[in-house]
Amino acid sequence: MMVLLSRVSLLYTFGFASSFNIPNPLTNPRFQLSTQFVALKAKGTIGVEDVLKSPKWPDEWPFSEADLRRQDESDDGIFYSMPRFCYHVDEKAVAALTEYYAAEFPKLSGSSKNEKPSVLDLCASHVSHFPTDVADYTGKRVALGMNEEELKENNQVDEFVVQDLNTNPVLPFPDNSFDIVTNAVSIDYLTKPLEICKEVARVLKPGGTAMFALSNRCFPTKAIGLWLQTNDLEHVFIVGSYFHYTGMFQPPSAVEVGPNPSWVGGQPTKA
Repeated sequence: MMVLLSRVSLLYTFGFASSFNIPNPLTNPRFQLSTQFVALKAKGTIGVEDVLKSPKWPDEWPFSEADLRRQDESDDGIFYSMPRFCYHVDEKAVAALTEYYAAEFPKLSGSSKNEKPSVLDLCASHVSHFPTDVADYTGKRVALGMNEEELKENNQVDEFVVQDLNTNPVLPFPDNSFDIVTNAVSIDYLTKPLEICKEVARVLKPGGTAMFALSNRCFPTKAIGLWLQTNDLEHVFIVGSYFHYTGMFQPPSAVEVGPNPSWVGGQPTKA
């Protein structure tokens, strides 16, 4: 289990490209991305924290429609119509994520120092993996997910919204609504990740924080193709790039919050 962090930036940069550039295969965004993946594998033993320390992002968005396509493109509403009252990662991973939230949430304040931070949990279910005392140091907590029955059972939030982000990536909240946005082991199912990360930036208050937890488990038929073709450390790079290409976040970072595996060739050597 790993968590990727990114804070909303107040700085925006703009650039202009000449229309007379001659295409160079070495500057192709997909080629540049592939070289980054090869470089990650070649490093041998590296940690999650190393992946985003000095990334070399392709100049342009490198992902194609095929990268974001899934084996099962049927209506997600059908797939998620039956409630699943279970954890989608093991208990140790859940405990590690909850412990991480317990340590990090109290460090973050709301718009004013005396205000508790508000939290939005994306792709939520019957549980948000928040600590049991989360109400002591956070304010409003909202869950957005696919299954109403699951969300009704989520007693870690004050309210919930049912929405399919693959059909409609626009979050139903005003600008600057939340101090924290979380997403637990679900980014791999989103087919419009750039649009959604831009929406995350929009609803976050200036200086707000996005916390996206990644796992090596998934429903393979509903995960995007790129996710199935890459390893765990490459997943960190991919999700970090989502935040980078919004142009609205400070540089992302990643931390390992699981049982501290050793990483060889991008895969953990122990659970």
